[in-house]
Parts: sequence; C-alpha cells; structure tokens
Amino acid sequence: MIADTLAQSSRYTSLSPRFATAFEFLKKLPPDAALGRHEIDGDDCFALVQTYNTKSPALAKFEAHRKYIDIQFIQSGRETLYWSPLSTLTETTKPYADEKDVAFFAAPARFTAVNLQAGEFAIFFPEDAHAPGIEFEASAEVRKVVIKVSVL
Repeated sequence: MIADTLAQSSRYTSLSPRFATAFEFLKKLPPDAALGRHEIDGDDCFALVQTYNTKSPALAKFEAHRKYIDIQFIQSGRETLYWSPLSTLTETTKPYADEKDVAFFAAPARFTAVNLQAGEFAIFFPEDAHAPGIEFEASAEVRKVVIKVSVL
C-alpha cells in the first residue's frame, strides 16, 4: 500500500507501465467529470468516478482484488480507508467473484487507518486488503476516482 499526493505521483510510475497514464488522467480530470466509467486503456486501465457519503467505521467491509491494482484518488472531500495485509485476514465473508474481481473479509484484529483528503491517493495491490469510504471524524460527501490498473 502506498499513500501520497498527486503532486508526488511521478515517484511511482516505475511500479507499473500503466501508472504514468493513470496519473496523467487524474491530473487532467475536471472536477465536474461525469460519474461512471472512463476509458483510459480499455480493460487494462480505466477509471470509475463516484460520489458518496462516508460511512461509520462499524460498516467497514474489507476487500481485496486479484486482477487489478486500485489507485483510489480523493478529488474532493476526505475519508478514512483501512488497510491490512491480505495474509492477516482469516475470515472470508463473500468468496472471490471473478467477474467483479473482489472478495470480502471480516475485519482483522489489527489494521491501519489511512486518512486521505482532496489531492491525495492510495494504491492498493492484490496483497493489500482495504476498507474504503469510512468517515474521517464525521460523515461527509466524497468525490473519488478509482483507477483500476491491470496486474501484468
């Protein structure tokens, strides 16, 4: 897991050949871009623009992916995301679904809270379980862009 600001994103472009394209997309994305899927490089790299209200920590759902790396960028608002190594999650609550590339897990005994605000992102690799959309002090509206980057 990596957390940083979009201004520092060039530090991470060597981790995947698609990261440079993904970060350029984020830098150029207007604040009023349409919600939904935005093509970047077909199924190898695409963005999901969404808005929602953050939820109580009691409603946190840990998830993990196999086919995609998530770049979760806060365009406006702020939220907390929980992170834990996938290897520490022992109870599956919803088995892996290939068509949605996601499995869900019960919260582990120990996890790390990552607080993000506008202009910041977190990268979650397949070995990173994460629970997004948690309130940071209080529930708030968030505009988030999740870029799905295919694992090579």
